[in-house]
Amino acid sequence: MIISEVIPCCRLLPPFHHIKYINTLVQLRSFNSPPTTAQVSVPAKIASPVSRPFTSLLAPTIDTQYPSMTATQTTHESLSQRRRMHHEADVVIIGAGVFGCAVAVTLARQGRSVILLERSMKEPDRIVGELLQPGGVSALHKLGLSECLEGIDAVVVNGYNVIYYGKEVHIPYPYDTRVEKSRAMRESRPVGWCFHHGRFINKLREACKSEPNITIFETTVKGTVSTDNNEQVLGVKTETTDPMDGSKKPDYFFGGLTIAADGYASTLRKQYISKTPVAKSKFYALELIDCPIPTPNHGHIILSDNAPVLVYQIGTHETRALIDVPENLETAKAALGGVKAHIRNVVVPTLPKQIKPTFIRALEEGKLRSMPNSWLPPTQQQTPGIVVLGDAMNMRHPLTGGGMSIALTDVVILSELLHPTRIADLSSVPAMSLAMRTFHWRRKQLASIVNILAQALYALFAANNAELKALQRGCFEYFLFGGACIDEPAGMLACILPRPFLLFYHFFSVALLAMWLIMCDCVGDLLGVWRAPLGVYRSGAVLWKAVGVIFPYIFSELTW
Repeated sequence: MIISEVIPCCRLLPPFHHIKYINTLVQLRSFNSPPTTAQVSVPAKIASPVSRPFTSLLAPTIDTQYPSMTATQTTHESLSQRRRMHHEADVVIIGAGVFGCAVAVTLARQGRSVILLERSMKEPDRIVGELLQPGGVSALHKLGLSECLEGIDAVVVNGYNVIYYGKEVHIPYPYDTRVEKSRAMRESRPVGWCFHHGRFINKLREACKSEPNITIFETTVKGTVSTDNNEQVLGVKTETTDPMDGSKKPDYFFGGLTIAADGYASTLRKQYISKTPVAKSKFYALELIDCPIPTPNHGHIILSDNAPVLVYQIGTHETRALIDVPENLETAKAALGGVKAHIRNVVVPTLPKQIKPTFIRALEEGKLRSMPNSWLPPTQQQTPGIVVLGDAMNMRHPLTGGGMSIALTDVVILSELLHPTRIADLSSVPAMSLAMRTFHWRRKQLASIVNILAQALYALFAANNAELKALQRGCFEYFLFGGACIDEPAGMLACILPRPFLLFYHFFSVALLAMWLIMCDCVGDLLGVWRAPLGVYRSGAVLWKAVGVIFPYIFSELTW
């Protein structure tokens, strides 16, 4: 339930004039500050005690001067009031998306007092974040959030169907190789789920609202609040719309730890991460109604002379089509009719015939929406008091659909590293610094695979020169071998096979097969002997291109 009320943030606060960073706190929290307004989502019930609230960064004399505001108040009632009235908690989380909601619920269930900030609690309407891989489903179960997949008309996904110039190869999700083989064979294959992104987010937000240790504020974050020398982040400053007159008023929220999980368009990323996202293409989306897809319950990757097209079912009647359009594409320029004309004239002829009628109807009747396909390598951060996580910290091309699975797996890792038995006080700089260093490297076991695989596969599937076209062909022919040639790559796509060496092995196996196919093409007839040097040259060029495709992404994962 969302209620609107005036929240006097500064009431009952002590005069912290003797603290080193008194100026910041007094300006924000003095008795002379005007009351601020926020929309607060208040949980319906109150339960057991939790760890101490955020006071360690404030004056030690609070305990003696104002005992009613000290860490001895450990009831849910006092902590809930502290969050609502004084905007203070153990953790302030920015963004109620997949990562933000999951980490909020996880920390709250561990006894932390949590403030969750979100610009709008309306159901989001996005065109990506619609596939949860088996590894993400497993992470959701570990976090106790499996019920979020219920009641949203989600569609089970059993694997992929790759269509290469009309030829198809079926790539099912493999048995989980992390468990004993005999046991895995007795169990069913792992599955993923496709759904409307907004419906899934709403379920996650409902889980947050049901937690007594979480208070949700509908407000827009404008920046952080730091100590005078900017050594440590104390919280965030926001703007909240007053529901009475529509005016925007300043708010401030304080926590021992601030987690920025505000997505691909993060407002805080530039301040704490030196790297910026790079987008070389966009996905344009259509929603097809009652589309007869070639292989039900599978994601379809359609390859041709153009960039890839993805087709997958997101509901009982709805199917998503994502058309990749590289930047500065000649056939998509405005003078030739723009993206819509490119899709109609160039993409539609390459689609399977059973998809074309509903695709064309959606193109003519629907509105094209787009999303940049961004690449942002992960970064280890050093600023005390804040961490930037989720898509705000790390993104890869959505071709493989691994983003949400990585986010949820990251939350599982954080739930272990930030558990109160390990870190009692989240404002402890040494403890948090060690935990985040550990997190940065532990997550790479899976995240690095998905990051590299997504970027490398996109380079092959959007091939725009002879060498990449050869690698694309080699990849498809490699899948046709079956066995480990599809099981292990599919396991990495499914986020259930965290073995980085296998990615390197299979990628260069594809490259070697592509080189072999080139040599066979060159020496396959009577003139083959004379064309052999050309075959050797072209094969070498393919190997060099393969190195150039994958190694930059490997190096980016090995850096800090």
